[in-house]
Amino acid sequence: MKAIQFKSFGNPEVLEYVDLPTPSADADNAVVQVKSASVNPSDAKNVSGHFEHTQLPRTPGRDFSGVVVEGPAEWIGAEVWGTGGDIGLTRDGTHAEFIRIPLAALSRKPSALSHEQASAIGVNFVVAWLGTVSYAQLKAGETIAVIGAGGGVGGAVVQIAKARGCRVIGVDRHRPDAASPAGRLIDEYVPIDEHTVERVKTLSNGGVDVVYDSVGGVMFETALGLVRRRGRVIEISATGKRRVEFDMIDFYHNETQLLGVDSAKLGVAESAPLMTALVEGFESGALQPPAIAQRFALEHAREAYAAVTAGTSGRVVITM
Repeated sequence: MKAIQFKSFGNPEVLEYVDLPTPSADADNAVVQVKSASVNPSDAKNVSGHFEHTQLPRTPGRDFSGVVVEGPAEWIGAEVWGTGGDIGLTRDGTHAEFIRIPLAALSRKPSALSHEQASAIGVNFVVAWLGTVSYAQLKAGETIAVIGAGGGVGGAVVQIAKARGCRVIGVDRHRPDAASPAGRLIDEYVPIDEHTVERVKTLSNGGVDVVYDSVGGVMFETALGLVRRRGRVIEISATGKRRVEFDMIDFYHNETQLLGVDSAKLGVAESAPLMTALVEGFESGALQPPAIAQRFALEHAREAYAAVTAGTSGRVVITM
């Protein structure tokens, strides 16, 4: 089979278009013919050496959509989708014509989505669901502030929160594009500046129930300032600042709950129940797939990675 592989860490130039043995199924694993796979910023970081546990040589790629071609009879021909913090790092990933995954990782993709659309869901929506639903237990009627609402993860959080009947305050440097799901769905927009905390507290009568901070680092203290007493703050990143300071007295007087979320800790099998939980939202139209900005053939994966590294707006996918 054709695949992308890297044998050393570096820029997209280290990626090679190679022939590798086609994987086969066994009692515990199925083989999926990959129809489309997205390229995430974390995929580019993986190739550059950001993740110490990546084992070389390796085929990268976390998100995918495809068709089961080997495995249990009831799964043959099924259209499936998935993601995982292990594929592309400790097991070969999705930027290949075929991938072998555990039977427990099989999740039927929404019929309403094309393979391209389905392949662009995984990482962003899993970390969004994990933070809002699994950890913060966001409930209907609550107010959530989403820092970085215009980004991939932030936009997914906005959609999930609105689908659960919540009020959403979008916090970002720029107002999310009105044509995007986040731009259409946020109830209020607050810019990031010296008045952010004051404005959000005014809009939420003293503080929101949940803050989902997809930026972290430089925005951490701001995130803590937005939440009401006994509110929940979700952190997934550390942009611009790994070590942070905050007022400990204010923190414990407010009884703030601080929750860290790392979807990379979920392997492809552990991520499957979350992917399955998302199906209903996409089938009903309550959730919408992100826009596909660029498409590349597998042999042009270097260009796909270069586009993601350059910060392309919208999703980049590799089609087989």
